[in-house]
Amino acid sequence: MIKRLGERSLETKFGTFAEILYYDGQRESIALVMGDVAGDDVLCRVHSHCIGAHVFNSVECTCREEMEAAQSMVREAGRGVIIWLDQEGKGNGHLALIESIPFKKEHGQARAYELAGYSADARSYKPAAQILADLQVRSIILLANSGSKAHDLKNEGVNVSKIHPLPVSSASSNS
Repeated sequence: MIKRLGERSLETKFGTFAEILYYDGQRESIALVMGDVAGDDVLCRVHSHCIGAHVFNSVECTCREEMEAAQSMVREAGRGVIIWLDQEGKGNGHLALIESIPFKKEHGQARAYELAGYSADARSYKPAAQILADLQVRSIILLANSGSKAHDLKNEGVNVSKIHPLPVSSASSNS
């Protein structure tokens, strides 16, 4: 079960969010919350850690663009939640990401992980589902460019009422 550890006000270039830190016994997760999110049809981005894009400014994926687009959309709506999960390399870790690179262009990221000996997608959305429950979010409008994330969230009991795509470039996404 996930536990809320602490929270603070976080000033960003997209406005002020409440940053709420959670821990599930193994990993930390963060919810960035703007406005009153208790209720239905809340904008929600579930975003996995990507050290390349977020720390090193890599242009090989759209992770940074997706985060910025989600923050902008939440600001425009006046309410929403962005959940940051510590799941680098689609949950396989950074080494898997590095080892999959030689296969990525020809086969796409998911297959590249498999060719490197890892799971195509080892992410878990259970922490996200528990965070949404803690925040009393009853249904979400998922900010995502993939229907598979909606499917995985629904399997964890999240009511996904709609998927709203994020405007990003054509680089291959890893989140």
